[in-house]
Amino acid sequence: MKMMSKQQRLHPAAILFNFFKVIRESLFIIILGFITFRDNNSTYFILGISILIILLAAYSVASWYRYTYRVEEEELRVEYGIVIRKKRYISINRIQSIDLTAGVIHRIFKLVKVQIETAGSGTGAEAALKAVKLSEGERLRSELKNRNKQKEVEVEEEESETPAYPFYKISFKRLFLAGSTSSSIGIMLAFLLIGVSELEQFIPDRFYNNAMTWVIGLSIIIIAGLALLVLFILWVLGIAGTMIKYGNFTITKNNEELFITRGLLEKKQLTIPLNRIQAVGIQESIIRQPLGYVTVFAEIAGGSLDKGEDFSTVLFPIMRAEEVEGFLQELLPSYAKQPDEFTRLPKRARKFYLFRTVIPMVLIGAVIAYFFPQFSWIPIILLIGSLYLGLLRYWAGGYYLEDNHLIIRYRGFSKMTMVIYHNRIQSFETTQHKIQKFQKLATMKLSIIGKLGAGRHYTIKDLDEVDADKLMNWYSYQD
Repeated sequence: MKMMSKQQRLHPAAILFNFFKVIRESLFIIILGFITFRDNNSTYFILGISILIILLAAYSVASWYRYTYRVEEEELRVEYGIVIRKKRYISINRIQSIDLTAGVIHRIFKLVKVQIETAGSGTGAEAALKAVKLSEGERLRSELKNRNKQKEVEVEEEESETPAYPFYKISFKRLFLAGSTSSSIGIMLAFLLIGVSELEQFIPDRFYNNAMTWVIGLSIIIIAGLALLVLFILWVLGIAGTMIKYGNFTITKNNEELFITRGLLEKKQLTIPLNRIQAVGIQESIIRQPLGYVTVFAEIAGGSLDKGEDFSTVLFPIMRAEEVEGFLQELLPSYAKQPDEFTRLPKRARKFYLFRTVIPMVLIGAVIAYFFPQFSWIPIILLIGSLYLGLLRYWAGGYYLEDNHLIIRYRGFSKMTMVIYHNRIQSFETTQHKIQKFQKLATMKLSIIGKLGAGRHYTIKDLDEVDADKLMNWYSYQD
């Protein structure tokens, strides 16, 4: 069928997005000019900034006017460029995913950003329509995916009935729990410490010394109370961040695609073709594992930096471990099997896991004990914690092999279970250093294609030598 549509421009709000973009790109020049002229010649600085803003505004309007798109002869045709006219033709057959994203400004004007990706999109989307009406974005997505419009109308009319396709939506209770048990508090604490350390150079010495004297003069109880207050604030911010990111999270399977919608402030609609899924993972953090909750995610081949912050795509932020098999059975049945027993690491591997985990903590503890002897209790806590983490890593390690797929399990801080099919593995290798060879152990490493076309690597250390050979033979199709 030959599809044609008239040449169209983006919504005028795209002028705003263009303007903000060029302002951001020119921010270094503006700051440099301010620093140069802040003491004198401020009139020239204001005049220069005014002229620059006028030029940038004119450029934004011209960029919007010269940017057009249309669907013609089974292609999406995009033309842009003010002085040099550029044309980009994207065959509909090459399109892998079409994502709709709506930031705060988009939602005010009922607009969306349309991101179109092909298998070779690289670090950026193949085409990105910054601002189109929501109805136009949905129409364009439907047209490019060759969907029957009449069927869509019928589905909309029957929304009150049971969905025709598997559908999951996160509840407020689960969303709150996801935020409460997320690891974002550690990330924010690290940024806070870095920020405080950098802030020190901007604080007057007298004020800084007085503040430190006041803190040192406080009792241990008050200091502990302030630390708990800071942690509580970071915890609340972590909950808020998770709820903003994953608010209204829904996932639906439609034929050969998964559709994910999420976000409160910035609403994202992601399309995941099933044939681009390279592996499915189950993550159990140290906090969530005792509670019996996990995160389910997928490794997707290709993609672009425009996708967002994640190098793995979350299929569901949080669910009970016993719910995973049913969830995958409906959405990705080939990845649903959850084995009861894994082939575990041999007992002789335990000492290596303990050694690798303990040594860094011993070194850190020694530094603390030497420079801050009053905190000599900290190395003891670090030692106990590292011993326990080493045991957790040893207990987690293992694999399950059946026919054409492999399930591996390992732990960093979080326990990870990855389901990978033979035809998705790009490389497989086993290595042995001298001590491992003496102990008849080996390290297994396999790689798949991840986002941005980069490899994703998975390693299990200190497998039994027999098991490592068995896995290598399986990958090589050897008897």
